[in-house]
Amino acid sequence: MTGSSSESGLNRTGDGRAVAMRRPPEGLLWLGFFTAILAAWLALFVMTLTDPLAGLPSEIWAALCGDATTAGFPKLFAMWALMAAAMMLPTFVPALRTFLHLGYAGATRPVEAVVLVGGYALVWLGFAAVGAAAQLGLAGLGLVGPTGQSLSLWLAAGLLLLAGLYQFSLLKAACLAKCRMPLTFFMERWAPGPARAFRMGAELGTLCLGCCWALMALAFVGGTMNLLWMGAATLFMVLEKLPDIGRPLTRPMGAVLILSSGITAILAILQL
Repeated sequence: MTGSSSESGLNRTGDGRAVAMRRPPEGLLWLGFFTAILAAWLALFVMTLTDPLAGLPSEIWAALCGDATTAGFPKLFAMWALMAAAMMLPTFVPALRTFLHLGYAGATRPVEAVVLVGGYALVWLGFAAVGAAAQLGLAGLGLVGPTGQSLSLWLAAGLLLLAGLYQFSLLKAACLAKCRMPLTFFMERWAPGPARAFRMGAELGTLCLGCCWALMALAFVGGTMNLLWMGAATLFMVLEKLPDIGRPLTRPMGAVLILSSGITAILAILQL
């Protein structure tokens, strides 16, 4: 004779021994998650093509990849949203994996994991709106070109200096500490239900934004349509959030960015 406990997520045998319940079906969730990342990168790649893929309306891609002053906010927002999905969803893998592992003990459900990702994504959609507005404004001032790359060495130097100094800031350190310990984060805030999962996702998105906003702003240095820059930045941000690998990377990267800012400023002075 056997009994079960749905609250604890454990099955109990007749002699009282507890055994773990069947793991939640997470394969489909991971498939959807990585498909979204791949789709975002593919869409960005298509936008960078000089010759659109056969069968796709060339005027759409021309508008998306064209001059920011004529593309308009909605199209720039779509581009920034894709960039945020392509670059920031990979950094969310450790937190999502930890959340799903809690489901092994019955603490979470797959639907709550989907909602968690939704809360995280909503924060970055907000950032995408800010990025699109900033690009539109800078393009109107003649400071960035059609691909979103800075046309001003002074602007580039300022962004590099800002990102470099932020690598040494207490706010960056505090946000990184939370992002590097997702299990501790969930243990401190966990409560059942989709509403709570969405809130935790939004909180994680806010912490991630606190870690990465200055690095993302460097898109105006590397170019918002530069896949090489996006790939390198994504790799660094993924590694920076890993406890053992990330801690030795943060401050040296800050020093590199500050040095790059100084070199860029010298180049700007020489152009005067």
